Amino acid sequence: MVTLGETMVLVYPSTTGPMKHAHEFEKSLAGAETNVAIGLARLGHDVGWYSKLGTDPHGEYLEFFVRGEGVDTTTVEFTDEAPTGIMFKERREFGEPAVHYYRHGSAASLMSPDDLPVDYLTNAEYLHLTGITPALSESCRDATLLAAERATEAGMTVSFDPNVRRKLWESDERMRETMLDLVSLSDIVLPGIEEGAALFGTDDPEAIAAACLDHGAGTAVVKLGAAGAVVADGSTTERVSGYDVERVVDPVGAGDGFAAGFLASRIEGQGPVEATETANAVGAFATTVAGDTEGLPTRKELDVFVGERDAVRR
Repeated sequence: MVTLGETMVLVYPSTTGPMKHAHEFEKSLAGAETNVAIGLARLGHDVGWYSKLGTDPHGEYLEFFVRGEGVDTTTVEFTDEAPTGIMFKERREFGEPAVHYYRHGSAASLMSPDDLPVDYLTNAEYLHLTGITPALSESCRDATLLAAERATEAGMTVSFDPNVRRKLWESDERMRETMLDLVSLSDIVLPGIEEGAALFGTDDPEAIAAACLDHGAGTAVVKLGAAGAVVADGSTTERVSGYDVERVVDPVGAGDGFAAGFLASRIEGQGPVEATETANAVGAFATTVAGDTEGLPTRKELDVFVGERDAVRR
């Protein structure tokens, strides 16, 4: 699989509570596309990632980290024209953490169709895209649509997670127009309930799945959090139960883990329902660890989690 999109340095306090009272911070990374790429790499698959990073220590760190996880970064570009994006995330004991972005005018926002490594991006079985990248700039929007079009022409399977970030869009109308264009170019669409409501005006998961199929998708998987997911492929629609997690440590990144699990299973030849079961397991596992990528499981960890292998501690 190959993917493209922005990855930022993630900075978070060492303690829980409001950011304004924090004095010590730790560093990691955050990016929906690299979360999926790293998730697939940990499950044993060959993955590549394209992006633009600033020629700065933050860009060097991100490329080093992603490459160290086994993801191919040979097409990643560095530029002096803009810095690498940064985001800060508060730590809270309960509820969604507050996130603060410093990504406007970032290096990744300079991605354009002219720079796109089309041959590289179409030399794989799958292309995974999200709705975040086209929201960064007009040139990113054009590059994302071009990647989807070229992948479709090459006979690849295109996967799309809407990942709606309303703060990044100039208007809801522009957001919906772009998202629906990408849905129509995709074989697999992976929305959540809120994203389905934003795109189709309904929070009914079966209706969201049907709307994705009506717009051209071959398979739609609607994420329901702890309740699991609804998967539809035009012939059947099924609800697949989720996994109970004793304590959710960090919900951020669970959706990307879900996508990684689903794509890994499809690449391995599993059907949509079986792939959704795996996706639910990876997404649930990801919530048990703080951080966007830290909780993505290896194949052995996943097997233990779903009960297919006994844990050996020593």
